[in-house]
Amino acid sequence: MNPQRTKHIEISSEDLASLNRAPQLRWATLGCGLIAHEMAEALAQTGRCFTGAFSRTPAKVQAFAQRYDIERTYTSVDEVMADPAIDVVYIATPHTTHADYIRLALMAGKHVLCEKAITINTAELDEMQALAADKGLVLMDSCTILHMPLYKELRRRLEAGDFGRVHLAQVNFGSFHEFDAQSRFFNPQLGGGAMLDIGVYAFSLVRTFFLSTPTQLVSLENSAPTGVDDECAIAMRNAEGQLGVITLTLQAKQPKRYVIATDKGYLEGMEYPRADTATFRSWPQNEVETITVGKRALALNYVVADMEAAIVGDADIARINAWSRDVMKLMTDSRYAWNFRFPSEK
Repeated sequence: MNPQRTKHIEISSEDLASLNRAPQLRWATLGCGLIAHEMAEALAQTGRCFTGAFSRTPAKVQAFAQRYDIERTYTSVDEVMADPAIDVVYIATPHTTHADYIRLALMAGKHVLCEKAITINTAELDEMQALAADKGLVLMDSCTILHMPLYKELRRRLEAGDFGRVHLAQVNFGSFHEFDAQSRFFNPQLGGGAMLDIGVYAFSLVRTFFLSTPTQLVSLENSAPTGVDDECAIAMRNAEGQLGVITLTLQAKQPKRYVIATDKGYLEGMEYPRADTATFRSWPQNEVETITVGKRALALNYVVADMEAAIVGDADIARINAWSRDVMKLMTDSRYAWNFRFPSEK
């Protein structure tokens, strides 16, 4: 793999100050795959870099360190945890490894930012969040929906009544992948399946716009030959009667699109995982408002900014953690209703 560099964008001094909330913190990455490259590029956009890096493949970590001017490389996870120079551990490894790595980092006194899906089930996440609270450390879910400025603004305006009351959310995500039993998309040993890979975005979006988390779920799924879900349709309802419908597939292309229907019109957005723009069409006026907040290219910078703000005591981490937990429960309950469990859960 030869990841392409993220397109460089000019960052104003005001944006730079808001993105570099705690530049004194020293980060190490566990994993040097595609998303770790994107995170390294994001740090570089604000004049920073990882302090350390670990991969199970020595050649990969050496190439990664050379590319991004990383001063420390490690031959084991234990070396990362024992290094007093590291304040924050970024976990960018397969889903099924997350809980073990989170636990090791928290026990070593490190703050943790973990890639989605943060764990593979609710029980793991409950354990990890309780451990972080006990240790007085920050554990944060890196799912971009939870951090993009656009969704924070849409939620603020929704709570202010600008868009009316939400009645229905429709969310699609389709991403075609050729079947490969060993790939992370389809391998149950790696936590494969549409739910954990792309469903986390869709569920996070629904949770952002709902007054409370859904408590009723019905769903159907089609399984890949390995047993993981490769497409599914899920309907849900919360205590306030708000309805959500999600469709996911790894076997066909469909737009990453959402429609949030309210009694005043509807919100609509495309390419929503890192979106900076949405539209609201009012009813009965039939007027269209375009809402743009933040920059798509800075998606991972916003994640880092929230993480560092939480560490220094400024971020609304309680809401982020609560919504992350709500999303994990919805995904876990859906998957268990299909009688599917990963090997590590059996």
